Amino acid sequence: MGATDADEAPVETEIKLRMESPEAARQAVRSLGATLVRPRHLEDNTLFDDASHSLAADGKVLRLRRAEGHAILTFKGPRRDVEGIKARTELEVEVANGDRLEAILRALEMSPSFRYQKYRETNRWRDAEIVVDETPIGTFLEIEGPPATIHAAASALGRGLHDYIRDSYVALFFAAGGKGHMVFDRQ
Repeated sequence: MGATDADEAPVETEIKLRMESPEAARQAVRSLGATLVRPRHLEDNTLFDDASHSLAADGKVLRLRRAEGHAILTFKGPRRDVEGIKARTELEVEVANGDRLEAILRALEMSPSFRYQKYRETNRWRDAEIVVDETPIGTFLEIEGPPATIHAAASALGRGLHDYIRDSYVALFFAAGGKGHMVFDRQ
């Protein structure tokens, strides 16, 4: 969700809530009366950085997301907390050819530093987006929008500040002892 002033960069404000299962997450979203806007789909995300890992060292992210034949390049600035919620500058652009963009990034000496996947289902509730994310490390609700709406949604779900997860999936993966990349096992 972005700022509306044309001179300001859009700011993403969000939290995650850990859920017992995908079914419990979907039931929680239904209990709010949220509207499904994008059905479950696989997202494959690759983070890029230079050889010195200068983006990561500065708390920044450059991500190429591929889903359903589309690709989006996202830049995220350093994280800060606002009212107990993670906030960071977020700039995105959809690109016609994710493979070609990856080739450009590699030509600029940016290389993949981490890959993570998730199944995502997107819902709208008031002026917020609530997604169900199924990841290799568990199921989460991610609530993105204005802080007041995030707090209202969490409260309506019986959750409070102590339940908020402000870490990225990358940080959660490594905190859980993950090695390599956070991808689903091939079956």
